[in-house]
Amino acid sequence: MSESYYASKDLGRFPEVGQYGKELAENFFKYYGSVFSEGQLGAKEKSLIALAVAHAVQCPYCIDAYSTDALEKGWTPEQMMESIHVATAIRGGASLVHGVQTMNKIEKLGM
Repeated sequence: MSESYYASKDLGRFPEVGQYGKELAENFFKYYGSVFSEGQLGAKEKSLIALAVAHAVQCPYCIDAYSTDALEKGWTPEQMMESIHVATAIRGGASLVHGVQTMNKIEKLGM
């Protein structure tokens, strides 16, 4: 199978998502722009956070966009990979800590 659900050319179509819901898309893009504007964190820091989160949520479009953005903003490949490891540790830990729910259920059932 040579086709993929995730075609890199589709990233460029992101602004078109408003085609069938213009007002909601406009609201989202306004919010998105606001989030990434300078604030308590700078654009450089937000780029690295976005890259890590992109890996945690496994969005290939976001990984593509924020890998480029992070490099353009001056992050090194080593810093980028470290941020991905942070996201991986949090995601893995979040899965593992839910094991407590299983432990609670086992204990409740007396097994």
